[in-house]
Parts: sequence; C-alpha cells; structure tokens
Amino acid sequence: MSKDNNPVEITKTITIQQDNTANPAPLGLMGFGMTTVLLNFHNAGIFSLGSMILAMGLCYGGTAQVIAGIMEWKKGNTFATTAFTSYGFFWISLVLLIIMPKMGLIAAPAEMAMVAYLSMWGIFTGVLFIATLRLNRALQVVFASLTVLFFLLAYGDYTHSANIKTIAGYEGLFCGFSAIYTGLAQVLNEVYGKTIAPIGTIEK
Repeated sequence: MSKDNNPVEITKTITIQQDNTANPAPLGLMGFGMTTVLLNFHNAGIFSLGSMILAMGLCYGGTAQVIAGIMEWKKGNTFATTAFTSYGFFWISLVLLIIMPKMGLIAAPAEMAMVAYLSMWGIFTGVLFIATLRLNRALQVVFASLTVLFFLLAYGDYTHSANIKTIAGYEGLFCGFSAIYTGLAQVLNEVYGKTIAPIGTIEK
C-alpha cells in the first residue's frame, strides 16, 4: 500500500467548561419569601396595603425573581427558570392590577376575575409542587403552602369572607418564611461548606 493510501487519523478534542457562576436560587427564594411575608402581614390584618408592599412587589418580589430566573436558565435549570420568572412577573402583574385602576388607566378587575386569576396561579403552583417531589423537602413545603395560599385567597374573594382572608394571611406568612428559610439555608450551607440548616435533600 502506498503512502498516499494510508488511513488518516482524526483526533477530536472535547473541552468541558466548568460552571463557576453563583447559585441564583437564594436570590429568587428571598425575593419571593420576603415580599410574600410583607403582603400577608396585610392580609392578616396587621397593617394596610401601602407603597412599601407595592415597591417590594415591583423590585424584590418582581424584578429580582425575574433576574434569578434568567440566571437559572443560564445554568440549564428548567424548573427554577419557570418558577422564578413566573412568580417574578406574578408580583409585577399584581402590583399593576392594584395601581393601574388607582391611576385611572383601567377599571379595577371584577371579583370573579380575581378569583380566576388566583385560581390559575394555584393550579400552576400545584403542578410545580409535584415537580418538587424530586427535589428537596424544603421546596416541597414552600410550594405546597403556596398552592394552599392561592386557593385560600381565591376562595376568600369568592365568598367575600374576611375570616378566610385572615386565615390566608397567616398561612401566607408560613409560606413566606418557609421560602426565606430555604433561601438562607442554601447560603449558609454553601458558605460553611457543610449542612448548617438542613433542607431535606432527596437522593435520586
């Protein structure tokens, strides 16, 4: 066989790029959790709805969660991308539903429209809760309690029951604080390099 007929060897080089970006989940969880706690202080009747809650809804609950969702997309995390981006825009839409009628830009939503709005978010959250069954116990608590919260709020609007809305407020406080715990636990565990605050990781 001549030299020209020798087989040609092709060498492929595969480069694996390590992900050195930070974990955005605590940012999203804190944005959701702190804003949820403050709103549900209002729902529980502790103080009235004011500019502080609306500002938190736009900035931390809304914008920060959307940013966290985009960061999770970069990491290839479909669940977190969907959750953080969706709830970020939920907060923004909720604030707009409150302030646009006050500004005379559009009529306030009908009560049944708000029932539908809250119920759809409850259904969405319930499906995400099913996904958390493969993640960790702390997230299961957050999404289970959030599902209950949405349906309690929807039922409160449907029945015009102040008692139901108050109950929803206290349940929402539990939900918000559970999200805060989950977010801060991830920060502490990463900083110390060991489990400081357990989140109940599930082995897959």
